[in-house]
Amino acid sequence: MAHNDGDDVHAHAHAHLHHQPQDLPQVLVIRPPLSFSNFQSQYSHKFQFLKAWESPLPLDQFLTTRANSVQAMLSTVSYPVTACVLCLLPSLRLIVTPSAGLNHIDFDECRSRGIRVANAGNLNSEDVADVAVGLLIDLLRKISAADRYVRQGLWASTGDYPLGSKLGGKRVGIVGLGSIGLEVAKRLEAFGCIILYNSRKEKPFVSYPFYSNVVELAANSDALVICCELNDQTRHMIDKEVMLALGKKGVLINVGRGAILDEKVMVWCLVQGEIGGAGLDVFENEPDVPKELFALDNVVLSPHQASLTSESSKALCELLVANLEAFFSNKPLISPVMND
Repeated sequence: MAHNDGDDVHAHAHAHLHHQPQDLPQVLVIRPPLSFSNFQSQYSHKFQFLKAWESPLPLDQFLTTRANSVQAMLSTVSYPVTACVLCLLPSLRLIVTPSAGLNHIDFDECRSRGIRVANAGNLNSEDVADVAVGLLIDLLRKISAADRYVRQGLWASTGDYPLGSKLGGKRVGIVGLGSIGLEVAKRLEAFGCIILYNSRKEKPFVSYPFYSNVVELAANSDALVICCELNDQTRHMIDKEVMLALGKKGVLINVGRGAILDEKVMVWCLVQGEIGGAGLDVFENEPDVPKELFALDNVVLSPHQASLTSESSKALCELLVANLEAFFSNKPLISPVMND
């Protein structure tokens, strides 16, 4: 009888073992993305998440102990995946990232190691374009600044707020006419804006004037909207020469990456009145924002959330999981990053 009890306990333990997380495909997470707790609770039955940030071990030790088992990683903008990190993970075969931009991943190193990368693709393009246009309207019509004016009781005590500027008829230079830039153009055309653009290559399927030189684009624009990706060619591309060409009435909108602008120069231009204003969703050293911007009424600030809506966050989680499931089932990735 006792022997049978022992068998039952053993069988139960064995059955229980099949549901242990260590049997699930492992996904390394160095830093958690936004709303990771929801993501984890929803998908912990499918994957075992290796949470590096919770380990008492130094990161390199944590990675080394898992070097031979980890094949997939969930990567966020907040922690760069450098060649040094990849060296510690010889078994890694896939990186999935919830962003469209890839400047936080050493793409050349991935390519040489045969590591595939899947990103958000065009999933967030419309949301980012909405914010770019929202920042431009806010800036030109002084919505946030006027809101503060009303809340401080100044309308009643001081009188009417200074007039803003019309959006229709403005010449808007778009830097980077990819999926986000095209969505921005489509929206601004509906407002009656004149679209010009700069991109790595001229796009034969659009009729907008193309400028291969960003300084010339700025000189011919009332507003410059930055939508390109950050890489070695675009870092600090929007420099003093570009800003001075944009001029005292020109405004800058940045929904790309903070470092595409030379931030120190931009702050100087805004404080000196060399440009007319800025609408910024991204910054060079997030979450640190230059304090000088806080006092300026011709600057609208947003905490790098252009790509995030409750709808897109849900869709993004589903896309990340679909890519992981495809990888672990030896099927084609859903949103692979294609090499140029």
